[in-house]
Amino acid sequence: MQATRIIAIRHGETAWNVDTRIQGHLDIPLNDTGLWQARRVGAALADEPVAAIYTSDLQRARVTAQAVADTTGAPLTLETGLRERGFGHFEGRTFGEIEAELPDEARRWRQREPDYAPAGGESLTTLRTRIAQTVHRLAARHTGEQMVLVAHGGVLDALYRLATGQDTQSPRTWHLGNAAINRLLWTPDGLTLVGWGDVGHLEAGARDELHS
Repeated sequence: MQATRIIAIRHGETAWNVDTRIQGHLDIPLNDTGLWQARRVGAALADEPVAAIYTSDLQRARVTAQAVADTTGAPLTLETGLRERGFGHFEGRTFGEIEAELPDEARRWRQREPDYAPAGGESLTTLRTRIAQTVHRLAARHTGEQMVLVAHGGVLDALYRLATGQDTQSPRTWHLGNAAINRLLWTPDGLTLVGWGDVGHLEAGARDELHS
């Protein structure tokens, strides 16, 4: 059975990552560190055979993906199915503000209730389904090839859980570093994990946040 090799990358750092401010679907740009990280990941993948690059349409992912496209020459396609989880009225607030202003909702969020969604946002169940369907659709186009996905912390978390068979409520013990290189294998039966959290191309450690 032919497989598709996947390189999955979280976008470079933004000022809101540093501030622990929830971005969700808000279109926040990379900061200077994030732009540097994008260039570094592009350089790291320059010699990889890449058939296609798919990226969230949000600029923090799109600019990171463009750096990879510039070095690999692979075609770049915007894919809204790779957007971050929609956080509704959490968006624009810091973790601390959510704890202080919306304590009951903060508790449900911390406990990773699968079907809980902030007002106007998505549940973890909805996110997991969206990512599974999107990756299946894209990877099926590239059997026998390698593709790059550039997305967000919540998307990468969902990919890791899908590849390792962990449910949405399992405590996270893996990193979601900005501009880290993560490798998976797709077949029609699903995803498997090949390698995770490679930051050797980053001279300074990639920032790790729960949510992008």
